Amino acid sequence: MKNYKIYRHIGDLSPANNGWTKELNFISWDDREPVYDIRTWNEEHTEYGKGVTVTAGQMTILKELLEKMKI
Repeated sequence: MKNYKIYRHIGDLSPANNGWTKELNFISWDDREPVYDIRTWNEEHTEYGKGVTVTAGQMTILKELLEKMKI
């Protein structure tokens, strides 16, 4: 298991079938620069599933793309 520190829980996206929750967090993995992270977590945040990490610069681009989609 990797070393991680969740600096900020931004929000829950959805519950997963196994009782875990898909979340957006601002997190540091292995003492690296914090990134935005989407993945499933158990309630205690001691176990996690596969996820996607996005840098601050990438998050800005993603936000712009989503705004263009007018979801």
